[in-house]
Amino acid sequence: MGITYIGALIMKKADLQPQPLISEDEISQRIDELASEISSDYEGRDLVVIGVLKGAWVFMADLVRRLRCPLRCEFIRLKSYSGTETTGRVELIFDTTGSVEGRDLLIIEDIVDTGITMDHLLRLLRERGARSVEVCTLLDKPSRRVVDVPLRYVGFVVPDRFIVGYGLDLDEKFRNLPYIGVISPSEV
Repeated sequence: MGITYIGALIMKKADLQPQPLISEDEISQRIDELASEISSDYEGRDLVVIGVLKGAWVFMADLVRRLRCPLRCEFIRLKSYSGTETTGRVELIFDTTGSVEGRDLLIIEDIVDTGITMDHLLRLLRERGARSVEVCTLLDKPSRRVVDVPLRYVGFVVPDRFIVGYGLDLDEKFRNLPYIGVISPSEV
Protein backbone atom coordinates (compact mmCIF):
# COMPACT_ATOMS: atom_id res chain seq x y z
CA MET A 1 0.00 0.00 0.00
CA GLY A 2 1.27 3.42 -0.82
CA ILE A 3 1.48 6.26 1.67
CA THR A 4 -1.20 8.19 -0.20
CA TYR A 5 -3.67 5.29 0.04
CA ILE A 6 -3.01 4.78 3.77
CA GLY A 7 -3.38 8.51 4.37
CA ALA A 8 -6.70 8.48 2.52
CA LEU A 9 -7.95 5.58 4.68
CA ILE A 10 -6.97 7.40 7.87
CA MET A 11 -8.73 10.56 6.70
CA LYS A 12 -11.80 8.55 5.69
CA LYS A 13 -12.08 6.97 9.18
CA ALA A 14 -11.47 10.33 10.87
CA ASP A 15 -14.44 11.79 8.94
CA LEU A 16 -16.87 8.99 9.84
CA GLN A 17 -20.04 10.00 11.61
CA PRO A 18 -21.81 6.96 13.07
CA GLN A 19 -25.58 7.01 12.76
CA PRO A 20 -27.29 6.73 16.17
CA LEU A 21 -28.95 3.38 16.88
CA ILE A 22 -29.51 3.47 20.67
CA SER A 23 -29.59 6.78 22.51
CA GLU A 24 -27.75 7.69 25.70
CA ASP A 25 -31.10 7.88 27.54
CA GLU A 26 -32.18 4.44 26.30
CA ILE A 27 -28.85 2.96 27.45
CA SER A 28 -29.15 4.56 30.88
CA GLN A 29 -32.72 3.34 31.37
CA ARG A 30 -31.81 -0.21 30.32
CA ILE A 31 -28.80 -0.27 32.66
CA ASP A 32 -31.10 0.75 35.54
CA GLU A 33 -33.34 -2.21 34.67
CA LEU A 34 -30.43 -4.65 34.39
CA ALA A 35 -28.92 -3.43 37.68
CA SER A 36 -32.23 -3.92 39.47
CA GLU A 37 -32.59 -7.47 38.12
CA ILE A 38 -28.97 -8.43 38.87
CA SER A 39 -29.11 -6.92 42.37
CA SER A 40 -32.24 -8.93 43.12
CA ASP A 41 -30.76 -12.15 41.70
CA TYR A 42 -27.52 -11.82 43.68
CA GLU A 43 -28.98 -10.49 46.93
CA GLY A 44 -27.01 -11.88 49.86
CA ARG A 45 -24.32 -13.35 47.61
CA ASP A 46 -20.74 -12.19 47.15
CA LEU A 47 -20.44 -11.45 43.44
CA VAL A 48 -17.32 -11.20 41.27
CA VAL A 49 -17.93 -9.02 38.23
CA ILE A 50 -15.50 -9.69 35.38
CA GLY A 51 -15.29 -7.02 32.68
CA VAL A 52 -14.09 -8.09 29.25
CA LEU A 53 -11.60 -5.50 28.00
CA LYS A 54 -11.52 -3.26 26.17
CA GLY A 55 -15.07 -2.74 25.00
CA ALA A 56 -17.04 -3.48 28.17
CA TRP A 57 -15.36 -1.01 30.53
CA VAL A 58 -17.81 1.86 29.92
CA PHE A 59 -20.85 -0.39 30.35
CA MET A 60 -19.30 -2.10 33.38
CA ALA A 61 -18.52 1.21 35.12
CA ASP A 62 -22.09 2.42 34.74
CA LEU A 63 -23.58 -0.94 35.72
CA VAL A 64 -21.55 -1.65 38.87
CA ARG A 65 -22.30 1.80 40.29
CA ARG A 66 -25.98 0.85 40.19
CA LEU A 67 -25.67 -2.64 41.70
CA ARG A 68 -26.85 -3.02 45.31
CA CYS A 69 -25.04 -6.25 46.15
CA PRO A 70 -21.52 -6.82 47.49
CA LEU A 71 -19.08 -7.27 44.65
CA ARG A 72 -15.47 -7.45 43.58
CA CYS A 73 -14.35 -6.23 40.14
CA GLU A 74 -11.94 -8.11 37.91
CA PHE A 75 -10.93 -7.73 34.28
CA ILE A 76 -9.90 -10.09 31.52
CA ARG A 77 -8.87 -9.43 27.95
CA LEU A 78 -9.25 -11.86 25.09
CA LYS A 79 -8.49 -11.45 21.42
CA SER A 80 -10.32 -13.21 18.61
CA TYR A 81 -10.55 -10.48 15.97
CA SER A 82 -8.15 -9.07 13.45
CA GLY A 83 -9.54 -5.76 12.26
CA THR A 84 -13.28 -6.26 11.77
CA GLU A 85 -13.22 -10.04 11.21
CA THR A 86 -13.04 -12.92 13.67
CA THR A 87 -10.04 -15.24 13.43
CA GLY A 88 -11.94 -18.12 15.03
CA ARG A 89 -9.08 -18.45 17.53
CA VAL A 90 -9.21 -17.01 21.05
CA GLU A 91 -6.08 -15.69 22.74
CA LEU A 92 -5.86 -14.70 26.43
CA ILE A 93 -4.12 -11.30 26.58
CA PHE A 94 -4.77 -10.26 30.22
CA ASP A 95 -6.05 -12.50 33.01
CA THR A 96 -7.95 -11.89 36.23
CA THR A 97 -5.77 -11.21 39.27
CA GLY A 98 -7.78 -13.11 41.87
CA SER A 99 -8.99 -16.66 42.20
CA VAL A 100 -12.52 -17.40 40.98
CA GLU A 101 -12.75 -20.82 42.60
CA GLY A 102 -16.04 -21.27 44.45
CA ARG A 103 -17.24 -17.77 43.49
CA ASP A 104 -20.35 -16.49 41.74
CA LEU A 105 -19.17 -14.77 38.56
CA LEU A 106 -20.91 -12.30 36.29
CA ILE A 107 -19.14 -11.63 32.99
CA ILE A 108 -19.75 -8.13 31.68
CA GLU A 109 -19.41 -7.95 27.89
CA ASP A 110 -20.01 -5.17 25.39
CA ILE A 111 -21.34 -7.31 22.53
CA VAL A 112 -21.81 -11.01 21.79
CA ASP A 113 -21.94 -11.81 18.11
CA THR A 114 -20.33 -15.09 16.95
CA GLY A 115 -20.22 -16.45 20.52
CA ILE A 116 -16.74 -17.91 19.97
CA THR A 117 -14.97 -15.69 22.51
CA MET A 118 -17.74 -15.98 25.10
CA ASP A 119 -17.86 -19.77 24.78
CA HIS A 120 -14.10 -19.91 25.37
CA LEU A 121 -14.36 -17.61 28.41
CA LEU A 122 -17.26 -19.54 29.95
CA ARG A 123 -15.38 -22.83 29.63
CA LEU A 124 -12.20 -21.27 31.08
CA LEU A 125 -13.94 -19.87 34.17
CA ARG A 126 -15.88 -23.08 34.81
CA GLU A 127 -12.64 -25.07 34.56
CA ARG A 128 -11.21 -22.77 37.23
CA GLY A 129 -13.90 -23.92 39.65
CA ALA A 130 -16.37 -21.03 39.70
CA ARG A 131 -19.57 -21.84 41.60
CA SER A 132 -21.65 -20.09 38.94
CA VAL A 133 -20.93 -18.12 35.77
CA GLU A 134 -23.49 -15.88 34.07
CA VAL A 135 -23.22 -13.36 31.24
CA CYS A 136 -24.47 -9.80 31.10
CA THR A 137 -23.99 -8.23 27.67
CA LEU A 138 -24.98 -4.76 26.62
CA LEU A 139 -25.55 -5.90 23.04
CA ASP A 140 -26.55 -9.22 21.51
CA LYS A 141 -26.14 -9.80 17.76
CA PRO A 142 -27.71 -13.27 17.30
CA SER A 143 -27.69 -13.09 13.50
CA ARG A 144 -23.90 -13.71 13.57
CA ARG A 145 -23.96 -16.52 16.15
CA VAL A 146 -21.69 -19.46 15.37
CA VAL A 147 -21.63 -20.92 18.90
CA ASP A 148 -24.75 -20.82 21.05
CA VAL A 149 -23.93 -19.28 24.43
CA PRO A 150 -26.27 -18.64 27.37
CA LEU A 151 -26.83 -14.91 27.95
CA ARG A 152 -28.58 -14.30 31.27
CA TYR A 153 -28.85 -10.51 30.99
CA VAL A 154 -29.12 -8.69 27.64
CA GLY A 155 -29.34 -4.95 27.20
CA PHE A 156 -30.36 -4.77 23.54
CA VAL A 157 -30.61 -7.08 20.54
CA VAL A 158 -28.97 -5.37 17.56
CA PRO A 159 -28.96 -5.96 13.80
CA ASP A 160 -25.99 -7.26 11.85
CA ARG A 161 -24.39 -3.84 11.39
CA PHE A 162 -20.98 -2.50 12.40
CA ILE A 163 -21.57 -1.04 15.87
CA VAL A 164 -19.50 1.62 17.67
CA GLY A 165 -19.84 3.87 20.69
CA TYR A 166 -20.27 3.45 24.41
CA GLY A 167 -17.04 1.45 24.62
CA LEU A 168 -17.20 -0.26 21.22
CA ASP A 169 -14.65 0.84 18.65
CA LEU A 170 -13.43 0.91 15.09
CA ASP A 171 -9.62 0.89 15.20
CA GLU A 172 -9.76 2.30 18.77
CA LYS A 173 -11.99 5.22 17.69
CA PHE A 174 -15.53 6.06 18.86
CA ARG A 175 -15.31 4.35 22.29
CA ASN A 176 -16.14 7.70 23.89
CA LEU A 177 -19.49 8.21 22.12
CA PRO A 178 -22.29 8.36 24.73
CA TYR A 179 -24.64 6.43 22.42
CA ILE A 180 -24.53 3.27 20.28
CA GLY A 181 -24.07 4.04 16.61
CA VAL A 182 -23.74 2.17 13.34
CA ILE A 183 -21.31 2.63 10.49
CA SER A 184 -22.20 1.53 6.98
CA PRO A 185 -20.08 -1.27 5.48
CA SER A 186 -18.81 1.03 2.74
CA GLU A 187 -17.24 3.26 5.40
CA VAL A 188 -15.43 0.49 7.29
